[in-house]
Amino acid sequence: MKNIQELLVKFNIKPHSLANYEEAFTHSSFNADANTKHYDYERFEFLGDSVINMVVTEYAFKVHPEMGQGNLTKLKSMLVATNSLAALSLKYGLHEYIRVGNSFVAQISQSKHLLEDVFESFIGAVYLDQGFEFTKKLLLDIFAKEIENFNISEMTDYKSKLQEETQAEHRESVVYELINESGPAHDRTFTVRVLFDGIELGVGTGSTKKQAEQNAAKQALEKRVK
Repeated sequence: MKNIQELLVKFNIKPHSLANYEEAFTHSSFNADANTKHYDYERFEFLGDSVINMVVTEYAFKVHPEMGQGNLTKLKSMLVATNSLAALSLKYGLHEYIRVGNSFVAQISQSKHLLEDVFESFIGAVYLDQGFEFTKKLLLDIFAKEIENFNISEMTDYKSKLQEETQAEHRESVVYELINESGPAHDRTFTVRVLFDGIELGVGTGSTKKQAEQNAAKQALEKRVK
C-alpha cells in the first residue's frame, strides 16, 4: 500500500486533514486488525456519492438542453454506475492506497464495489477538505468530456432489437460468442460475434462483454438495413 500523500500530490491537493483521506481509503475489515471502531470510508462514501451526482447532473443539464428528464437520467446512471466508477479508481490508481484487513481475501483490483466505494469516499474527503469549487473542478476534469460527447443512441438495447427482428422471421435465437479477450486485467478489451444458425451476423468490441455484445448486435442490425 502506497503513502496517501503521493496520491494527493497527483491531484494537486494540499490537505488540511490527512487523517480524513486515510479514513476515506480504509475498508471496514481493517478495524479488526487495528482494534479501531467506525474508522472506515462509509461516511465519506455517503458524502461523495451526493457530490458526484450533483456535479454530474448539473453539468449534464447545462450542456444537453435537448435532453428530457428520461435521457438525462440515463446519462447520469451510466456515468456513475459501479463499473464506471470502479474503472476510474483503477485509472487514477486509487486501489493502490486502500487499506484492508486480513479478513479481506479478495483481490482489491478486481473488487468493483470496493473500487466504486473508494472513488466516492475519496471525493467525499476532497469535498470536506478542499471545498465545493475545488471538488467540482476535479470532477469536471474527470467527467466533462464524457458528458459533452454522450450519445443517447449508445444506450439503445441493440441485443433486444436484433432478437425481436430475428424471431419475427424465425423461431430460433441468435447466439453470442466471445472470440477474443486482450489487455491488462483493469483494462480488458472483448471481441464478440453474433451468430444465427451458424452464420456470423456481426462483430463488436468493448471494454465489457455486454458492451461488445451490444456492438455486435448493432453491426448486425446495420447490415440488415443495407
